[in-house]
Amino acid sequence: MAQIYLVRHGQASFGSQNYDQLSDLGSEQARHLGRWWAARDLSVSRVVTGKLQRHLQTARACIAEMHGISEQELDTVSWHSDFGFNEYNHHEVLARHVPAFDDPAEVKRFLMNTPNGKQAFQDIFAQAIARWMSGAFDQEYAETWQTFRQRCVAALERQISHPEPAKNIVIFTSGGTISALCQHVLGFPDARFAELNWSLVNSAVTRFHLQPAESTEKPARLALAYLNNFSHLEHANQPEIISYV
Repeated sequence: MAQIYLVRHGQASFGSQNYDQLSDLGSEQARHLGRWWAARDLSVSRVVTGKLQRHLQTARACIAEMHGISEQELDTVSWHSDFGFNEYNHHEVLARHVPAFDDPAEVKRFLMNTPNGKQAFQDIFAQAIARWMSGAFDQEYAETWQTFRQRCVAALERQISHPEPAKNIVIFTSGGTISALCQHVLGFPDARFAELNWSLVNSAVTRFHLQPAESTEKPARLALAYLNNFSHLEHANQPEIISYV
């Protein structure tokens, strides 16, 4: 039975001009995961990343730690990359709802100067997501919600149908992608997407297992084994290393 591990990237550089870079904490979170898997003798058959820098950086830090090698030695470890596992354009989604937030510095000012700024920002972002997902403004977005969701599902199906069999597949990706794939497997409504997305911890792991086909009437199907597991961070007993951005 194939196991598919979806890893959310480590903490990125929220509020900076380039979000798509791991922070120092993000790299540390990825290394914690690598050590956790090494201690449990997880055997990885295939490593896959999206094409964003935060995906690749998380993979490099995690896999190097897992193998007990430096990142410079990772040329001996091969993996695949697939644009289908990229995140939706959260910057565009937010800016279409609040044009001033097209400037990351304005987001930072809002968070610093607004009472309970984090919650206020989360409320605004939830509204921006709802606007995007509604379909009423599709012409304003480079990628619609439905196109994003279909892209993510197609990428997962490519791994399932890959010509090289793999027992344990690890995919380094983003929270929105993981949430869309959970929706695909579990069938929950669109309205729950943002709620799940906000709850996913940086470097947390969601695992699917592929149940083999029993007959033509019962084809192979994916099932959720666990969601948003961050035991590797809890094990460190340092609450400050748990983050959500």
